[in-house]
Amino acid sequence: MNKVEARQKEIQQAEELLFAGPQALGFAKGLFQGHFVSNWVMPYPRIPATQQAESDRTLVELRQFLDEHLDPAEIDRQADIPRDVIDGLGRVGVLGATAPVEYGGRGFTQMVNCKLLEEIGHRCASTSVFVNAHHSIGIRALLLFGTHEQKQRWLPKLSTGEQLGAFALTEREAGSDAANVQMQARPTQDGSHFILNGEKRYITNAGIAQVLTVMARTPMPGSDKTAITAFLVTPDMPGFTILEARMPKMGIRGTATGRFSLRDVKVPKENILGPMGKGLKVALTVLDFGRTTFGACCTGAAKTCLRLATEHANTRKQFNKTLGECDLVKKKIARIAAGAYAMEAMTTITASLIDRGLEDYMIETAMLKVFTTERLWEIINDAFQIYGGSAYFVDLPLERMLRDARINQIGEGSNEVLTSFIALVGMRGPGMEFKEIYDTVMKPSRDRISKAWAAGMNRLGAAIRIPDVPVRSEQLRANARQLGRLIWRFNFAVNRALITYREPILDMQLVQERIADAAMDLFASTCVLSRWDAELQFARRNGDSASADHSAADLFLRQSFRRIRGFLGGLTDNDDKSLLAAAKSVLGKPRS
Repeated sequence: MNKVEARQKEIQQAEELLFAGPQALGFAKGLFQGHFVSNWVMPYPRIPATQQAESDRTLVELRQFLDEHLDPAEIDRQADIPRDVIDGLGRVGVLGATAPVEYGGRGFTQMVNCKLLEEIGHRCASTSVFVNAHHSIGIRALLLFGTHEQKQRWLPKLSTGEQLGAFALTEREAGSDAANVQMQARPTQDGSHFILNGEKRYITNAGIAQVLTVMARTPMPGSDKTAITAFLVTPDMPGFTILEARMPKMGIRGTATGRFSLRDVKVPKENILGPMGKGLKVALTVLDFGRTTFGACCTGAAKTCLRLATEHANTRKQFNKTLGECDLVKKKIARIAAGAYAMEAMTTITASLIDRGLEDYMIETAMLKVFTTERLWEIINDAFQIYGGSAYFVDLPLERMLRDARINQIGEGSNEVLTSFIALVGMRGPGMEFKEIYDTVMKPSRDRISKAWAAGMNRLGAAIRIPDVPVRSEQLRANARQLGRLIWRFNFAVNRALITYREPILDMQLVQERIADAAMDLFASTCVLSRWDAELQFARRNGDSASADHSAADLFLRQSFRRIRGFLGGLTDNDDKSLLAAAKSVLGKPRS
């Protein structure tokens, strides 16, 4: 097997890890094939009526609790989230928001869960990361893959926060490279237990969790190969040792990020989560859920930045006028507002994909994670600059928010890895169609000719047809047509890149980055357009004759469309050769 075939097989296996059998074309993969899969994103999703009232009551209760009991600055100073805060979050229902009612949870949808995480993200990144680690990834594997017996045993106490959960994947050689887990799990002679050995690090909640989902490598029966399996491990098992309960760090200091070792830890086979050897599927599925609430937490922080920046710009005077009267400050305020609007729209739509039971949303969750974390970093920097020197001091929250936000671009898959993932998985569909055509030309056969004809017609159809973006509001038709043309241009650019570079594109990360960036902005623009359309329709149905202010949405679309054109233009007009030559020169120099 050559290098290209091996890489294609890796991508195919990565997709097969998450779902089996033919799937309906998803939105992100549709973009790469020149289609607009409207039913995935339009109409804009709403919380089901059956949960709306309870969701509203829970949000009110959560806000009141956070106002009275959550002190983000104190949590940062003490590097600890008080137990009474954790207990209160459990009482409100945050720690078991999506767990079934029969197991002590609230049974909320992922959309409602994201609203709860956004509310916490408004105030304290440490607390939102703690909740994410416990619920969104810590007990998610149990919710998705646990047997009825496992759920009965573990979920009731985890759902209320009486016990806490953690998700243990990361090791010295395994982080974004999730498949490189080295922790070993060997079966006992009678097969009743597995003996686990190894270390995990950078595990949120490790030192305070009573139940940990641990990924370890197990031998596959009848083979000399190994595969990753998920285990439920408890810290009272002999051989479980916390090496560092709270690793000192730059931001999110309130979280208990720890390091632990397992030395001959005997885990019953009944504690295996999901099928034997399918732990990587468990891990990647769990991370998809976590990336959605990641977007919610970032959205909450972005809205806080907008509030802080606006308040300061309206009150701070320099040179006999408020900062808000200065165009360069207005530029930052507008950019923050546009970003926050888009982040919320993307989070809502991505969460709805999960709630609807769709399976192939792994590109969308990766897009959401990269887009919202990068945008939040820019937003905090803009708010910081508006405040000037005062933001640098600890009596304002911005220096803490800046420190807290930096981990977002690294955690749950580094943005660089996810960017390449978005491009490669997205391009696989059209790439395989071009390969079918090429192989048929080189080695014609009756079977191949029919497949190549179908592939060729798909590529031709996408090349000559501009996708329709079906908005309902007349005033958005021009934006919809522009988005459709950009999707056509994107598909054309992807096709050209695949034909021009062929197999080497698998290693051309700068090309991958531009393709992924364009795809992310197309997704973001779609979400913004869908939300704006729904808000206009809602106002019309309610007889609201006054035109609502959608200037932030309009600005986002204008700037996003311009960015997309820039990314696509950069595929042919760039400085990649000079950039790589300069880097090679520096990397090749001996250390002084």
